[in-house]
Amino acid sequence: MFDYKLLSALAAVIEQAGFERAAQVLGLSQSAVSQRIKLLEARVGQPVLVRATPPIPTDIGRRLLNHVQQVRLLERDLQSVVPALDEGGMPERLRIALNADSLATWWALAVGDFCAEHRLLTDLVVEDQDVGLKRMRAGEVAACLCGSERPVAGARSLLLGAMRYRALASPDFIDRHFPQGVTPQAVARSPALVFGPDDFLQHRYLASLGVEGGFEHHLCPSSEGFTRMVEAGMGWGLVPELQVRAQLASGQLVELLADHCIDVPLYWHHWRNGGRLLTELTDHLAKKAGQWLVPLAPE
Repeated sequence: MFDYKLLSALAAVIEQAGFERAAQVLGLSQSAVSQRIKLLEARVGQPVLVRATPPIPTDIGRRLLNHVQQVRLLERDLQSVVPALDEGGMPERLRIALNADSLATWWALAVGDFCAEHRLLTDLVVEDQDVGLKRMRAGEVAACLCGSERPVAGARSLLLGAMRYRALASPDFIDRHFPQGVTPQAVARSPALVFGPDDFLQHRYLASLGVEGGFEHHLCPSSEGFTRMVEAGMGWGLVPELQVRAQLASGQLVELLADHCIDVPLYWHHWRNGGRLLTELTDHLAKKAGQWLVPLAPE
């Protein structure tokens, strides 16, 4: 059986980015908080924190934090039935994994009003849409946005729609690399931009054109930086249509092959027993996401 005073100390240290502020929130001395963390580590038999500035949870620490978050969500439901249990503490914090392109485009617009209304804080973990589900499988997050439909055990998935990506480049880049016109072979020979080692979107695009194999590419793990590099003529890349409508309209960016886009489905995964708050957030996203995402029929 867990001692939830110890787990609350761990959560406070991480959420408040240090022992001093955690002690203030908990109404304890700093040494008392430190003792609770040491006792928790003794009970689980391994460190739960990396003593850095700010402190960072270890793998087991992240799992424990996720457990605390799940318990808090369920307690929140009880407080609405038994008001005496409501101690008027800090707003709820929900740990969510999502892809950088959603964060850079539609995510805040979709959830901003919900977070304000429900006093919800978010702890966002940025992952590629193809690998975000591993965070839920590891028990590190309460929910995630990813490209995989099949949920992990104990979770549900909901198709929200798809992000539409277009292969774009600057006019100067096109003049330099495609003097005879844009062809699949010429695209494969020109420098590309790839978000990171888990990003295979450009590979999929070339494969859809009948071109296989490796290609020259920059690595840029920033959604905004990725677009800036395409604008600067450093390479071509698949960019969310949502992010560059103005640049396409002005001619600052040009599509390589007209009407040859890729739609990446986004599934919202969440705990089955995540409480009413998580259910309400899911319902909210189901209603709101369609304003920005492309409709897709479930497979």
